[in-house]
Amino acid sequence: MRIPRPRSLAGQLFAMQVVLVAVIVAGCAVFTYVSDLSQADVSARRQATATATAVANSPAVVEAARSDNPTPLLQPYADGLREETGVDFVVIMAPNGTRWTHPEPPQIGKTYLGRTDPALKGETFSETHVGVLGRSVRVVTPVLDGGRITGLVSAGITVEKISAQLRQQVIALLGVASGALALGGLGTYVINARLRRHTHGMNAAELSRMHDYHQAALHAVREGLLMVDGQRRIALINDGGRELLGLGPDAVGRPVAEMDLPAPLTGALLDPGARVDEVHLTADRVIVVNSRPVSGGEQSGTVVTLRDHTELQALSGELDSERGFTQALRSQAHEAANRLHTVVSLIELGRADEAVDFATAELELAQVLTDQVVGAVGEPVLAALLLGKAAQANERGLTLVLDEHSRIDDGLLPRTLPARDLVTILGNLIDNAMDAAQGSDGARVTVTARTDEHGDELLLRVSDTGPGVEPAAADAVFARGWSTKSPGRGLGLALVRQAVHRGRGTVVLAEGPCGGAEFTVRLPLRAEVPA
Repeated sequence: MRIPRPRSLAGQLFAMQVVLVAVIVAGCAVFTYVSDLSQADVSARRQATATATAVANSPAVVEAARSDNPTPLLQPYADGLREETGVDFVVIMAPNGTRWTHPEPPQIGKTYLGRTDPALKGETFSETHVGVLGRSVRVVTPVLDGGRITGLVSAGITVEKISAQLRQQVIALLGVASGALALGGLGTYVINARLRRHTHGMNAAELSRMHDYHQAALHAVREGLLMVDGQRRIALINDGGRELLGLGPDAVGRPVAEMDLPAPLTGALLDPGARVDEVHLTADRVIVVNSRPVSGGEQSGTVVTLRDHTELQALSGELDSERGFTQALRSQAHEAANRLHTVVSLIELGRADEAVDFATAELELAQVLTDQVVGAVGEPVLAALLLGKAAQANERGLTLVLDEHSRIDDGLLPRTLPARDLVTILGNLIDNAMDAAQGSDGARVTVTARTDEHGDELLLRVSDTGPGVEPAAADAVFARGWSTKSPGRGLGLALVRQAVHRGRGTVVLAEGPCGGAEFTVRLPLRAEVPA
């Protein structure tokens, strides 16, 4: 047997709201009915009082009460007044209760049914009493003539007439209540239909479960997830997104433009269009951005995913360096084979001495740079990088020179300065210098790698003989996409600045001694001690 699915949240709210509206309308109707009932009684007494006192104060009534037979004078007057005022009866009587007037003529001359004692004492009073016309609300007041009571006046309205008026009010009240209930139900239905669309017909348990899954998935995903609303504010961000963008716990609700992110990355987050695998740089990371617009409700927004490619980019840089080393070794192997063939050929020609001199000269030339690098740079990663770049420079017809003041002992670099970042910094600076110096007169790249006199900073300086960089572009060269070759190609210098930032160092561009560009990087070797 299939268990019926619980009613949707919208359906539950609709039922609750309909019941609530019905209870409110019924309560208002009951309250109004009770109020009208009380008001009808009060209004009837007030109307009867006004009629009775007006009759008692009438000079014609006072004058007629003095006569021996007041009925002919007072009956027409009472009938006319009864029709004008809307009361059911106006009875004028003698002080002993004998009726002078009555709506039913046969009752004239008979004794009044009801109390008269308070009126005989000069008071005006009201009561509910059963008389000839039935149960009625009546008021009795004295007729005074020079301070003497010469007659009594009773005016009243039957309870049946009051009930008839009340029934009309109740019918009107029920109509108003029914209309209010219908309008309330219709409004509730419209609101809940909209709610049903937004909740997709799910019930409260399903929405709660979805929220729990949403929160668990949001915090479990290692990639960054960012949702931007139609007003370009951060509507949602997970832990990975905060870490990748360097944002605090108060990021939700803040405009993206106020997040102090790099301008290209800010533009990508604000763009309402779709973006696929765009690479952007922050101060410390390489981030791949994907975004897709989302339409829902009255405003549209975007969903952005962020992937950390910092490690991948570093490995890619190392792979490029290794590929360059391999090409350099292949080239050197080819050159070594040519030189070996030359030596063999000289020996075959019987010119052994010249063969020995040629081989010795080649060995000495190759060993000079190796000895210089190994002697000056004890850090094996930097030494290997410089030797590999020297081979690449030689392959491209350039000269890589290690400054004679260079000196870095093995074990000097702290753990806070990883060798991978050094390869990124120095490798990209040398590659850019070789590109700039290519084809220039005396094409040369000069490298300086040493510590300062106190041993607190590592100094890396690379200069070239190229055309240099315009002063106006001194800051732009470190932006992603800047290149003198083709737009959007440059990434190396941006990675250099990023790696320098991670090492809490500085990088400065200036004009070199040969007119080309000179990049100077300073990296602290000792952790700062908090004050």
